[in-house]
Amino acid sequence: MTFEELKTKALSLPYEPGVYIMRDKTDHVIYVGKAKKLKNRVSQYFQDTASHSPKTRMMVSKIHHFDVIVAASEFEALVLECSLIKRYLPKYNILLKDDKGYPFVRLNMKDPYPTITLVNRITDDGAEYYGPYGSRGVTFKVIETVKQALMLPTCDRQFIQNWGHGRPCLNYHMNQCSGWCAPGKTREQYLAVMEQARQLFQGKYKRVADDLRQEMLACAENLEFELAAKLRDRLNAVEALGQKQLVTAGALADTDVIGFAQTEAKACFAVLHFSGGNLLDKDYEILQIPDDPASAVSSLIKQYYLSRGFAPKRILLPFETEDMELFARLLEQQFGRKTKLLVPQRGDNVRMVELAVKNAFEEAQRITGKEEKLRGTVALLEKMLSVDSANRMESYDISNISGTDIVAGMVVFEDGKPKKNRYKRFKIEGLSDQDDYASMRQVILRRFARLKAGDAGFDERPDVLLMDGGAVHARTAEEALRELDLSIPVFGMVKDDRHRTRALVTPSGMEISIDGNPSVFALIGSIQEEVHRFAISYHRSLRSKRLRYSELDSIEGIGPKRKQELLKTFRSLQAMSAATLTELERVLPRDAAAHVYDHFHQNNRKEEESICESSAEKPEASS
Repeated sequence: MTFEELKTKALSLPYEPGVYIMRDKTDHVIYVGKAKKLKNRVSQYFQDTASHSPKTRMMVSKIHHFDVIVAASEFEALVLECSLIKRYLPKYNILLKDDKGYPFVRLNMKDPYPTITLVNRITDDGAEYYGPYGSRGVTFKVIETVKQALMLPTCDRQFIQNWGHGRPCLNYHMNQCSGWCAPGKTREQYLAVMEQARQLFQGKYKRVADDLRQEMLACAENLEFELAAKLRDRLNAVEALGQKQLVTAGALADTDVIGFAQTEAKACFAVLHFSGGNLLDKDYEILQIPDDPASAVSSLIKQYYLSRGFAPKRILLPFETEDMELFARLLEQQFGRKTKLLVPQRGDNVRMVELAVKNAFEEAQRITGKEEKLRGTVALLEKMLSVDSANRMESYDISNISGTDIVAGMVVFEDGKPKKNRYKRFKIEGLSDQDDYASMRQVILRRFARLKAGDAGFDERPDVLLMDGGAVHARTAEEALRELDLSIPVFGMVKDDRHRTRALVTPSGMEISIDGNPSVFALIGSIQEEVHRFAISYHRSLRSKRLRYSELDSIEGIGPKRKQELLKTFRSLQAMSAATLTELERVLPRDAAAHVYDHFHQNNRKEEESICESSAEKPEASS
């Protein structure tokens, strides 16, 4: 279908709830969405495409045709959307990489040598499953704690192959394992301990403790004190485990808290699991920055809970999302228990959400490299300026004092980083008065005339120009570009009363605030500081040379080479004027040295004579 055909089809859809399925030219599903009114929602994709985000524009460009399924209600549309997303995993939907269910502990006592393992789903294989637990981290901790309490193996040895062969590993010598792989251990002994593990997962701590106590006393009566001591340690571990109730009580969270945050380049969806107000564990997913955080979180929580087969009593959210009430109904229908979705406004719940958001930000910050941060900042700047690209930015500044030594500096930033080997300096020609606008116009004309001529070093076209100054500076540069028949976005960098960049401004005078985004604010500020530094350093260099050489130019017999020799030896005019004739003759021929000596001392004599004449003219003070 052509774009116009897609638009016509979208406008013919009914004002009914349903699901729309976007497909590419190979008939693959690339996006699935839900709508209260299909006509309104789907037609938006084919109306004002310029207002779409880059991701949406890309998705729309890939649509070859689409299908819709009309639903009886918005709730049915939500159920169908979740089902289709899980089925097709569309490229342009926000998807969780990990769609595993809540973890369970699996134990099959029918195996010759049973082991305790973590699994993501219950299957009909005759084994016993305990859980579900809040996260994989909690489940691993439960398994590890039970194994340590009963001194079961924690290594990766296979019992059928390794049973009774070789020496036990370091865990045995650290008194953390009974050494089941060593000779002398029987399968019956192992099964007896695994039965105790089974009872612990069932919450029968007291029964296991009583059995261990009887074994310990029997060993003591038989004078098997070493074995009795090991059973005593195991008994203490089981009793401590029973007091914590780690394996059964509190294993599954009663409250999940959702956090969402993003850096310049990455976003993070985090879930904190709480039980009785205590934090159990955290899950998180790193994502590309979404167009709409609320829509992203709405999509992610649907995938997260429906794939896990269980939901807590409460889910706390950082902000309102679409379909909150409908999704709560869906969870109740799926799992047979009511789950509340809340956006807390005060108290401890707000602090729990803040903690989840902080965790999400820390994970996104940790995973975002320096290069990604810069690229993300540039992408955000492009969005703020409504430009296609800001990969190469050139910035200009004029520097002078009272219209003397007027110069301009041009700095280049590529991908947010300064490219110093591409900087340019301009000496303003034909202007004797301080006129920043005329100077700026001259610089832009000279620089971009050389671009059009293809001159080496000037043949790279910038994406954006940033002028140190306001709207008039930007407008001057834009007009100069127009004279050369070029169109490049131009913005002025406006400073506040503390000489900090506070905004960008268009040639028409529209300000674009940047102080609300720290990364963009820092980037523009660094560009403005760099171009100012570069321009003023060139100005100071020229001024210093002019001041340094001008006085020597009037001395007979002193040319460029002898100037260099004098400055190399004496460093400054002050030291030169204080030098004796003998010291000057060490650098210059006798006649040239005499001219330099006479020049400075003649000036000194003129100053002394002027002072004497001035004093003589004053009337004597009356007595």
